[in-house]
Amino acid sequence: MTAEQHNLIEADIQRLLTLYANLNDLRDWQQVASLYTADGVMVRPVAGTLPISGREAILASFLARPADRRTKHVYCNGAVQVLSPTTATAYSAYVIYYGTQDDSHPLPLLDKTPPVLCEFNDELVLTDAGWRFAKRHGQALFRMA
Repeated sequence: MTAEQHNLIEADIQRLLTLYANLNDLRDWQQVASLYTADGVMVRPVAGTLPISGREAILASFLARPADRRTKHVYCNGAVQVLSPTTATAYSAYVIYYGTQDDSHPLPLLDKTPPVLCEFNDELVLTDAGWRFAKRHGQALFRMA
């Protein structure tokens, strides 16, 4: 693999990490789920260590979120390790703000609880549709008092 190919893979995966956060905040659950392989596995950072296996189950978990729940993911510290032309790992950190949307104002009401700082450790594979998450393991980095 050339340095240029390596850099292109890194850039593609960095875009995927950003896209994931943006689609999540837009509540575009179909598109978020499509970023996983058909047999992908997700562990949500605020749901302990319970894995959700398979794209359809991942989609169902997103669809089960409360309709008035809003989030804003602030993505940082993305680091990609290219293992081969078709496999890679990535680390990323996110600060997630939570709020509730109602009809009284166009902006959601920010939750009184502090935002959540979490990290993701990912395994990625190149598919016909582009880079996808084979495994996405999130965990919170601080506990609440």
